[in-house]
Amino acid sequence: MGPVDSRRERTSGFTLVEILVVIVILGLVAGLAVALVGPDERDASAREARSFAGALEYAAARAQWRNETLGVSADHRMLRYWRRDVANDRWVVLDDDDVLRAHELPAPLDAMALAYGGRAVPANAIVPLRPSGRNDPFAFVLATPSYRTTIALDPLSRASIVGPQRNERP
Repeated sequence: MGPVDSRRERTSGFTLVEILVVIVILGLVAGLAVALVGPDERDASAREARSFAGALEYAAARAQWRNETLGVSADHRMLRYWRRDVANDRWVVLDDDDVLRAHELPAPLDAMALAYGGRAVPANAIVPLRPSGRNDPFAFVLATPSYRTTIALDPLSRASIVGPQRNERP
């Protein structure tokens, strides 16, 4: 073999650099595709928790400003806000406020009441927000099959968010 033959052997096939460039490009395209398909459960849970916490603080403030008793409930994928109709002694769905309109959570999120005043409550209980501003602390849970986020309101109507945390497997 002469010098010409040895060059021909080295130039056939792909170099390691070319293969690595192709792998990097494929990785970037795959990452972009995953990001464009939609947020994962953790991102959806965190986003909805922030939105819900803000709405709870707003509802507590509105109850004081307007001197009305409001309530909030979570029934599977629906978050609802309520007004106490004192004349008829019943709860009425609140529909005159864009922030406090009923809100359906995106799949696979599920919501439920967790505690009120330090006690467990039924999952779909209406938790009151008093016009005096003296509210018992309460908590709700937003859950997906993989994550759990707790949203709590303290007696001063300040919201806190714990999570999203990975669900523990039994």
